[in-house]
Formats: sequence, C-alpha cells, structure tokens
Amino acid sequence: MGFARTCSVALVGVEGVVVEVQADLEPGVAAFTLVGLPDKSLVESRDRVRAAVTNSDAEWPQKKLTVGLSPASVPKGGSGFDLAVACAVLGASARIDPRAIADLVLVGELGLDGRVRPVRGVLPAVLAAAEAGYRQVVVPERTAGEASLVPGVSVLGVRSLRQLIAVLAGEPVPEEDPEGEGRPDAMVAGLMAHGAGLGTGLAVESVSGEGHWRDLADVAGQHDARKALEVAAAGGHHLLLQGPPGAGKTMLAERLPAVLPPLTGRESLEVTAVHSVAGILPPGEPLVRTPPYCAPHHSATMQSLVGGGQGMPRPGAVSLAHRGVLFLDEAPEFSTKALDALRQPLESGHVVVARSAAVVRLPARFLMLLAANPCPCGRHTLHGSGCECPASQIRRYQARLSGPLLDRVDLRVEVEPVSRSDLLGRGTRGESTVAVAARVEEARARAADRLEGTPWRVNSEVPGHELRTRWQAAPGALDGAERDMERGLLTARGMDRVLRVAWTIADLAGHDRPIPHDVELALQLRTGIARGVRTDRGVRR
Repeated sequence: MGFARTCSVALVGVEGVVVEVQADLEPGVAAFTLVGLPDKSLVESRDRVRAAVTNSDAEWPQKKLTVGLSPASVPKGGSGFDLAVACAVLGASARIDPRAIADLVLVGELGLDGRVRPVRGVLPAVLAAAEAGYRQVVVPERTAGEASLVPGVSVLGVRSLRQLIAVLAGEPVPEEDPEGEGRPDAMVAGLMAHGAGLGTGLAVESVSGEGHWRDLADVAGQHDARKALEVAAAGGHHLLLQGPPGAGKTMLAERLPAVLPPLTGRESLEVTAVHSVAGILPPGEPLVRTPPYCAPHHSATMQSLVGGGQGMPRPGAVSLAHRGVLFLDEAPEFSTKALDALRQPLESGHVVVARSAAVVRLPARFLMLLAANPCPCGRHTLHGSGCECPASQIRRYQARLSGPLLDRVDLRVEVEPVSRSDLLGRGTRGESTVAVAARVEEARARAADRLEGTPWRVNSEVPGHELRTRWQAAPGALDGAERDMERGLLTARGMDRVLRVAWTIADLAGHDRPIPHDVELALQLRTGIARGVRTDRGVRR
C-alpha cells in the first residue's frame, strides 16, 4: 500500500481554489479511479497521465489506484490537473519521495509523450496558491513568466515530466530538445481561446498602419466630443456619442485607450488574471500593462457581455474590459435584454453570475462608451438629408437605450457632421494623444491626492454623499444644477454624477474645487443641452 499527496488549483471564474490531489495504491486488480467531482476533460486525464508516465521512462503501478481531489464539493475541470495527478501517482509508487511533493502546487497538462503543455489561468492559480500559504509552484516552462509575476513564490518551469521527476528525485536533469524555430508551435493552442482572433474586438492595435499611430490629432473637428473624451478618461466617466454615420464616433472610441493612464501594478495583475482565464493573453507577454479595449458586435448575447455559458461561467465582455474601455458601437442595435444587464456592473464594478454549477463573481470595472445613430437611417439630424424614418420609428429606435441605462451615463455628446474646412485641414487642428494623455494623468494625480486614504481611485467611484458633505463645490456653483433638479431634468443619481464630472473638470483645470463654470460644463455634458459653455479648450492652432 502506498499513499502520496500534492496540490493543484481549480479555477472558479477568475479565482482559484487550492485542491489537494491524493493518490492511493492498494493490492488488487489494476484499475484507475478518479473521484472528486471531475468533469469530462479531467476524467480523460487518466489515459493522458498513464501514457505520459510510461513514455517518461517511469513504471506505471499495476495495482488498484484511486486518485481523489479534495475538497470534493468544488467542481473541477480542465487539463491543468495532469501534472499533479502524475506526481501523486509516482509518489505513491515510491518513484519519487512523497515528502518532496507534499508542499508543492503543480499546474500543467501532459502530452502523451510526457511533454508539459501550457494551460490557461496560470496567474490566478498561482495567486490562489500564494494566498493559501504555498511558496513553491511548478508550471509549464512557457507560462513560467506569467507565474513569476506573483511575489514571494518560487516558480519552477518544466518542459517535460521526465525533467520534473529528475528534479524531485535528485537525479541529473535530462536535456529536452526545444521546439524547432520556424515550425508551428502546438503548445500555444493551450493558451489561446478558440476563435479569439484579431476580428473579435478583444483588443485594439496601437497602429493602424506601418508607422502610423492612432492619434487624436487624426480626428477632424469634433471639439465637444474630444473634450468629453478627455473628461471621461480623467474621471472614469461613461460616455454616449450620438450622431450621424461618418462623423468620427468610432475613431474617437479607438483612441480612448491611449489617453488612459497605464495600469498600476495591482491593476495589471487583475487584468492579466482575467485575460489568462479567458485565453486572450498574448504569448510571450505575461503582463498586461495598458488598459484593455473590448468592442463586441451588436449581435452579442447577454451571456457574452456579462459572462456565463454552459457549466462553469466564463468571463464576458464586461470582464475582458476590466480597467479599460468597453465600446458598444451601434448601441441601439444590441438587444434590450443585453443592454439592461449592464446596469448592475456599471454601478458595482463587478458582475455575479449564478449557475447550477457555481455562483461566480467576476470583476467588471470598466469605462463604457456608447455610439448611436439618431435614427435607423442615421440622417435624422442632418439638414436637407431626406430622412424618411417615421417619428414613431425614431422614438422606438431611441427608446432601445432605456432610461435607467442612460441615467448611469455621465456624458452625452451630440457629434456633428465634419465640416469641409475641418476635413481638408483648413480649420484648427486638435491636440495629439500625447498632450491630452499628459493632462489626464495630471488630473488623475490631483484626484489621487485628494482621495488618498479612501477606497476610491477616480472621481466616478466617489459616492454622492461624500461629494455633498466631505468635498463641497464653491459657494453658488450648484445653483444651476439645483434648478434643473427642481424642474425634473435631473434625478438624485444625476445630481451625484454631475458633481463627479464637475470635480473631474476642476482637476483638469487645476482648480481646488468646482467653480460655477465647471458645474455648468458638467451639466452641458451630462444633459446634452447647450448652456453657452465653450468646450474647445486645448485646441492647437
């Protein structure tokens, strides 16, 4: 009779649960039983592990073998348990010392030839192991860089099971032939989600052509929209751009991620963990340092937006855009059910997905940017354009963006058609992304100094009660907002959001607190009603 145990990690959403893998050998007819609520892919590990051990010059025990995964109440799936199961079996058969693997956490898939293949979700798995007190982890060599992002954990990257057996047994480590350069690498398939290519809208390239960067200076005109984009980036405010086709709404949205400040260390780990689980982490780039950009198609379902799917829920678009930008182009074309599902994560910064298998909490603190046409044909606001949409059809089209959803949008801007002078370069030229990003970073630094010692980072996260009592605007600055609230033009939530936007505008202008001009501009950006406040500051002539 032999017994050995080691540890691996089961992923529940984007969080990990440390699982003890136990192997027990008893006299009897040779059999391999796997217990502990495994799914189909984990049950299949029996054949993978047996072949890998045999092809690694180790003897497979010809006894009754039982492998248990504890706690048994946690659903377990995927091929990341292969390495831990193989080492537990080898420890029970005395090929390696059971004490050498008792305090190890092993994550990796085994090929039939004994190679250790990478799997998704290595970073959240190692984070869970570190929180549980483990200090040594073994991962596939290709994901060792991702695992090394967790401080205080010793990471061993292995290329094959044969190498790991030699390390644990204190034997000379055999050399493994690296993958041939220039040949297709099948190892990458374990890291990438199927279909997560360039056309899925999960990322925006920094360049739109060779030597040409996506720069705000490329956008002709649109001074109001550019100002709203700057305010949204500085305070983390949600934004609605409404206007005819071809006015530049998508161009502005694609340039918003470059205006946002780089991610902090903690934010990078959060985003990398989500992308690792989703399988969209680029190979060779273990850490995401820039804000993500996610632009799903308007045919996306509610599950693809907020997360879900069969079995264990997987991250949706709101989680893939965590700490970044979620761009919904042609917003009224999305289903009403999918759009209204965004209301809860917009307020809380996370989404809770309940399924029969588990209840999963996924991070979802993003900056939402909506783009919409004024009517189905898009020509309703153009003079002399010949819009033939009936008034009832226009009302139904605009009503697809529900009131509660729009109430959570801080900035609403009417994007006007580009004039001939702006398009041909005869007018003023807008500032570059670098100049706007510098002002945004300065404004965020002012907000961070003011919010130091609080759980909030940007103005959009500060509760309205704190803005009304702890950080008050200048005397008389809120007179216009109070009049709008009395007339029913602003709700209580709307008043709080106007205060948040006003504080962001004050931070951009270098004011100690919002003055009447800041609040008036916030009201103009919030309601979309012109109040005679100029928004074309920051234009290079």
